[in-house]
Amino acid sequence: MSVPLLKIGVVLSTMAMITNWMSQTLPSLVGLNTTKLSAASGGTLDRSTGVLPTNPEESWQVYSSAQDSEGRCICTVVAPQQTMCSRDARTKQLRQLLEKVQNMSQSIEVLDRRTQRDLQYVEKMENQMKGLESKFRQVEESHRQHLARQFKAIKAKMDELRPLIPVLEEYKADAKLVLQFKEEVQNLTSVLNELQEEIGAYDYDELQSRVSNLEERLRACMQKLACGKLTGISDPVTIKTSGSRFGSWMTDPLAPEGDNRVWYMDGYHNNRFVREYKSMADFMTTDNFTSHRLPHPWSGTGQVVYNGSIYFNKFQSHIVIRFDLKTEAILKTRSLEYAGYNNMYHYAWGGHSDIDLMVDENGLWAVYATNQNAGNIVISKLDPVSLQVLQTWNTSYPKRSAGEAFIICGTLYVTNGYSGGTKVHYAYQTNASTYEYIDIPFQNKYSHISMLDYNPKDRALYAWNNGHQILYNVTLFHVIRSDEL
Repeated sequence: MSVPLLKIGVVLSTMAMITNWMSQTLPSLVGLNTTKLSAASGGTLDRSTGVLPTNPEESWQVYSSAQDSEGRCICTVVAPQQTMCSRDARTKQLRQLLEKVQNMSQSIEVLDRRTQRDLQYVEKMENQMKGLESKFRQVEESHRQHLARQFKAIKAKMDELRPLIPVLEEYKADAKLVLQFKEEVQNLTSVLNELQEEIGAYDYDELQSRVSNLEERLRACMQKLACGKLTGISDPVTIKTSGSRFGSWMTDPLAPEGDNRVWYMDGYHNNRFVREYKSMADFMTTDNFTSHRLPHPWSGTGQVVYNGSIYFNKFQSHIVIRFDLKTEAILKTRSLEYAGYNNMYHYAWGGHSDIDLMVDENGLWAVYATNQNAGNIVISKLDPVSLQVLQTWNTSYPKRSAGEAFIICGTLYVTNGYSGGTKVHYAYQTNASTYEYIDIPFQNKYSHISMLDYNPKDRALYAWNNGHQILYNVTLFHVIRSDEL
């Protein structure tokens, strides 16, 4: 911006010099040395002052000269009366002077146009500089906000990982235990190799006892590896979009090898038709199914298929029914004593979800609420054949406040809601009769979960989300304690 400003300064200085010269030289050239010029403030002309020559008929009368608001010179001159001497030398000089003044006026006009153009350029550059300054400020502020978001994300990740430190410490002990197993196997292998060379040199019965003991310990270890503590839930995988807003779908965790049938139940009440799809691939790509008619309509979305039978809550009752899907006959019915039903103690989303049946690695469970437990969740372990209640746990979590629930390895996990942002935030361990509040978020992709059940065979959560059938993979931490082996 310094070059255009320098141009303006030179122009204004030149114009001031020209004005000064004209105000002093013009009177002397026309013989008016005694004329006084004046201008009022603000560039207006003062017409009240002026000195008349001795002979006004022969001389020019200059009343005043001044600069206007744009810096141009303005003079007030009265020409003398034309006489016979108008062609003398003085008139010639005056004509030459007028030509010079006209030339200077033209030059001033050109200079003024250039000045105006430069001024516009300067104003344009000034606006651009202001815009750049504003953009720099925005970039600086955006950079600060970006750094703050990154710091917040890193801090949240650290808070998420910090509870895993004690679990990892336990894993170190587990690794030592597995190494110990490996060494024992190597020792037994070495002994067996020696026995092949030298039969009878070692007590066979003692060796057989050691092998059997090791086999039992390894089997117990593998069984414990099947269970663990829930630490994460994957993003959802949409399998199919079908049915109404509410419903349930599942596979049989105890189905024999090669049996991959999918079971599908649309709605939460006053329906009794169960669809059977031959495989997950058929369920995803076709609409070919076999329909099974139940003897009674079901209530809610808490049905499960387990070892060839479907278990469901009879509509408007606290009766649980075991129905064989092969023979299509009722095998057993039993009432859950004191269990609320008919929307008395439903999940937060409603839908007659008073009694929720579920399975895990340990067998069949029922989750409900009673007046005796003030409407809080009750967990009962059921015999899958007789439906007899084997054991019951009373929790302090209100069932109406739960979005959904599922069981993994004997631990009941409860979500904080069924719509919008959803997370697992309560866990009750039946093996220790203790509970804790946790924070395991998962994506509620379609904003309305009406069914959420765990399948121990697939290690996955089956969900019905606003007319979409989806799957979630789960992450479990396995903890093996040597004193339990």
